[in-house]
Amino acid sequence: MDESQSVKNIWTSLGLPGIVDVHTHFMPKNVMDKVWQYFDSQGPLIGREWPITYRADEEQRVATLRSFGVRRFTSLVYPHKPDMAAWLNQWAFGFAQATPDCLATATFYPEAGAARYVAEAVAAGTQVFKAHIQVGRYDPNDPLLDDVWGSIEDAAVPVVIHCGSGPVPGDFTGPDRIARLLRRYPRLVLIVAHMGMPEYSEFLDLAEQFDQVRLDTTMAFTPFVESTMPFPAADTGRLHALGERILFGSDFPNIPYGYAEAVQTLIDLPGVDDKWLRNVLHDNAARLFDLN
Repeated sequence: MDESQSVKNIWTSLGLPGIVDVHTHFMPKNVMDKVWQYFDSQGPLIGREWPITYRADEEQRVATLRSFGVRRFTSLVYPHKPDMAAWLNQWAFGFAQATPDCLATATFYPEAGAARYVAEAVAAGTQVFKAHIQVGRYDPNDPLLDDVWGSIEDAAVPVVIHCGSGPVPGDFTGPDRIARLLRRYPRLVLIVAHMGMPEYSEFLDLAEQFDQVRLDTTMAFTPFVESTMPFPAADTGRLHALGERILFGSDFPNIPYGYAEAVQTLIDLPGVDDKWLRNVLHDNAARLFDLN
């Protein structure tokens, strides 16, 4: 059985119309090439061999997701320096227009003009933002982002935010700065990437404290991650209790294993039932993004 059929068999057995993947990456070719070069070199934020399983041209990568039955996905772009976010947003807007099953995605960076281009992105219909605290190396509470967070909070646009300290800690990663951010903007719809690994428990705490905090499953629970940053067994019950605020994410195409493994890993979690799986693989994101 090929991988596409394996993935389809999972969601069809649950009675779903497909999968919603909130954590996929599509970027300008020159940017994606540099990301892949970084993974190939086992850069300092990786520190281990990390083969790119779905290294292919953009058209083929879109076709691959569709072959899995992914109904909606994202083009999570992120800057690592000033004067980068606005043109990434322009590219992502064009990609979403040409790819109707991609949620319109945008990003930002603490810089002069950020409030302006974020407001423009919101007005243009952005459905999800991406913030990467680790790669961007910025404090989410930087004053240059005050109006950014304010406008995003007012618009109730979700933000997929890489803020956990995995695979290695960054200068501004960890739950404390996010807790401070949420105290300032308690209505922010944050989707904590990678379940907040390795600070799983602390980010579950924030999800329990703030009703709009969600977590995505990206790479969590897989053998690749469990070997170095295992999810604490003591938190399994909390995982189940928060089942309506956990969303499926894969990190496609930049994963060192197959897509089917990422999905099967969730099926194999101890104690999960079909309702939990339906919520995580599709229904939670469908509600959040008001998908038909």
